[in-house]
Amino acid sequence: MSAQNSYRNIGIMAHIDAGKTTTSERILFYSGRSHRLGDVDAGNTQLDWMEQEQDRGITIQSATTSFTWKNHTVNLIDTPGHVDFTAEVERSLRVLDGAIAVFCAVGGVQPQSETVWRQANKYHVPRLIYINKMDRTGADGENVIEEIRTRLQGNPVPIQMPIGKEAEFEGVIDLIHMQEIRFDENTQGRELLISPIADERLEAAKTARADMLDRLSSFCDEMTDLLLEEKEIPLELIQKTLREATIQRKIQPVLYGSSLKNKGVQPLLDAVVNYLPAPDDLGDIQAIKHAKKDEPIEVKRSENGPLVALIFKIQQNKESGSLCYVRVYSGVLKAGAMLLNVGKKKKERPLRLMRMHAHTAEPINELKAGDIGAIIGLKIAQTGDSLSTEQMPILLEPIQFPTPVISIAVEPKTAADMDRMKETFDFLKREDPTFDIKENPETGQMLISGMGELHLDVLCTRAANEFRAQFNLGKPQVSYRETITTEAQHTETFERNIAGKDHRAAITIKVAPLERGKGFKFKNQVPTGSLPEECLEAIQHGLENAMQGGIVLGYTATDIFITLLGAEYDEQSSSPLAFEACAAMAFDNACRKASPIVLQPIMAVDIDVPAEYVGDVISQLTQRGGVVSGMENHGANQIIKASAPLEKLFGYSTSLRSQTQGRGTFSMAFSHFD
Repeated sequence: MSAQNSYRNIGIMAHIDAGKTTTSERILFYSGRSHRLGDVDAGNTQLDWMEQEQDRGITIQSATTSFTWKNHTVNLIDTPGHVDFTAEVERSLRVLDGAIAVFCAVGGVQPQSETVWRQANKYHVPRLIYINKMDRTGADGENVIEEIRTRLQGNPVPIQMPIGKEAEFEGVIDLIHMQEIRFDENTQGRELLISPIADERLEAAKTARADMLDRLSSFCDEMTDLLLEEKEIPLELIQKTLREATIQRKIQPVLYGSSLKNKGVQPLLDAVVNYLPAPDDLGDIQAIKHAKKDEPIEVKRSENGPLVALIFKIQQNKESGSLCYVRVYSGVLKAGAMLLNVGKKKKERPLRLMRMHAHTAEPINELKAGDIGAIIGLKIAQTGDSLSTEQMPILLEPIQFPTPVISIAVEPKTAADMDRMKETFDFLKREDPTFDIKENPETGQMLISGMGELHLDVLCTRAANEFRAQFNLGKPQVSYRETITTEAQHTETFERNIAGKDHRAAITIKVAPLERGKGFKFKNQVPTGSLPEECLEAIQHGLENAMQGGIVLGYTATDIFITLLGAEYDEQSSSPLAFEACAAMAFDNACRKASPIVLQPIMAVDIDVPAEYVGDVISQLTQRGGVVSGMENHGANQIIKASAPLEKLFGYSTSLRSQTQGRGTFSMAFSHFD
């Protein structure tokens, strides 16, 4: 029972240590994609293939693989659970059609669970809920479901019931087919042992099924009528309603298991093909058609439509160069066929197409609408670029990434190491949009910035081990931003003789503050035709570069609305070069008039502590400039939700551990600049 299209593009998302990678490894094993069971603790998983992932026991890069389940091709992306690598989750969810949200039966809803759930909401991703680790001491599936309802505002609908829990967890009761499913230990869980529901569990199963049908009936009038008439509900109607309500994101079907003990994974795969959407179950794609005047356009998800594809990740491969991961939404992408990078207005030719399995690849000739693969041979592509054809250039909305908030100074060990160090960090920046590099022109010092200390530690370890770059590291420091608080207007004139040729440009701009988090906005009010297109682009480029250079202290500027009010163009002496330089100077002078201020990164902090320590923890957090916004019960513990300046949180984990005798944990994620 499934939609006509045989593709499923799904991701696995969760808090760190909920069992995402173990679940992914079991999926590959039972689908026949791999022939051995990978173990995270043993460091031999297929999807955590990077040396650091195996050493640290965490997922750092999202890994893509494909397998077949019941005549469906499933493209699976295993995403990281650590908040420092949230960009990997962000870019994966942008191109996925559905997701499996994995929750630990003991830990329940944890801080990163909330982050990935919000990201899935942002990209309108339908999802299944898989409650893992049902064999662990303290496992409580019902408590997890309640937390999903209250803390995530989800609508979980169990379609299974666990048989036992903790050490007694044996398998699941399928509430749709009303049968018990166990997993044969002699075949590593490959063989399913199906039996009628035991008498002692029958009443509870009937009650759970009645609750499931009652919840589903609110989405189906036919089911409501049958329930009122006390008639049997046909199996096809239950599955159809489940599928429609899941795809419309009205519910999230709940399944149980213990991936490590090889229990519950095959029914989860059945639910993926039965209830998560095929690409053609989803609506048309919202895009912009690049013509003489850009116009909004809706593109149907069809192989017969124009080519529309999005690059969502770039991975540097030592042997083959850049691997560009791409999702095809419409049309067919063929190896060797000329493409247009729509945003950059440049042509590119894909030399080869690949189907990826973690870091190994198999060559293919084409990628059809709905499919995910990788391209070798693109030279200028970056994450978030749209690929299309010159005849029908269509631009998709780019992927938005969070801003780096922590920086470290790096310097080469010797002068001879400088080029290798720069080249290595440039290489890593192309891969990771949340990694940034800046050089202080006055001191020559290089600053690298990222999402957290672990993020930068991983990148520096890669630079040293994989690329053999030799450098020394300074201490972590906060990445500040600059902005303006008032409006200001400025007219700038640029006149220079360069290489014997006069270059002249004059522009008038107005700068105004934007609300926090809005970044950079540009509006042109110069009459059409009075300024050549390439000069207008040069002005924009000059302004964007000037934003990077900051206003007074050299920190990146943000949250500024710039309006181009006027421009003087002379055919003899005006050039794009002159307008770009003029724009940068105009920005600098206008912003200095607009009362500039420095912004610091504010972090959203979740602190999980035993109840007896709450008062002391809040008191210490307040001394660090933290503001508590709420508290939640989490079993015997309390979760303190707060915000605090990043600069005051360095070393906080050590102090929290000593304050709570090692029992308190905390996580933080960037919230905003203020």
